[in-house]
Amino acid sequence: MEKGKILNSNQLKLIAILAMTVDHIAWAVFSGYPTEILPLVMHIIGRLTCPIMCYFVAEGYHYTKNINKYTARLFAFSIISHFAYIFASEGYIDAKSFIPFYYGNFLNQTSVMWSLAWGLVMLRVADSKKIKMPVKVLAIILICVVTLPSDWSCIAALCIMAIGTNRGNFKKQMTWMMFYVCLYVVVYFFAIDAVYGILQLGVALSIPVLSMYNGKRGSNPKINKLMKWFFYIYYPLHLGIIGLLKYCF
Repeated sequence: MEKGKILNSNQLKLIAILAMTVDHIAWAVFSGYPTEILPLVMHIIGRLTCPIMCYFVAEGYHYTKNINKYTARLFAFSIISHFAYIFASEGYIDAKSFIPFYYGNFLNQTSVMWSLAWGLVMLRVADSKKIKMPVKVLAIILICVVTLPSDWSCIAALCIMAIGTNRGNFKKQMTWMMFYVCLYVVVYFFAIDAVYGILQLGVALSIPVLSMYNGKRGSNPKINKLMKWFFYIYYPLHLGIIGLLKYCF
């Protein structure tokens, strides 16, 4: 094993899940954009999640035996996750909240799963040898527009493309990832909240974590099969529970 490469994909996904749970609990308990230490720390921990998710969507593109099934699976779970995400969000008012843009809002109209699914499509387009460059550029722009209203906007999709097209060059992968995140920081800073805009730079904490990836899934085939589906199930499930608790209390 290469020195320092001590984490397999299962372990990294568990880190992402734990960080995501901490982040979502913070959004549920501390409404708005609080500047107290505890919610800020919880949200900074949560910045580990999206880069790890993006990284393994790109890895999935490389390893999958059936890219069409993989793409369809991501879109299916993005639809399922939409309802759980909206139900758990501060924007939930009633059943009409599940209809994107119904109440006039533009941002956070669906979960990050939508951006992840389209990010896989973006990577497929960018990596295709059959599609010519002008068509690639147009397709990438259109995907950015389609994913703009989702959590993490088009940034997650762009990060997947950057990580996937630069596979084998970790420094380049992370440089491009942080470039897109910095764009997100600027928009967040001026359009939403300055403190939480700067907070997005916590994504950089994922770089040393991802650098420990050893390129393996795990030694136990049963656990590998379980982990293949665990995130897909856990993501909408935990959001549904958070939404239910908020609704009840």
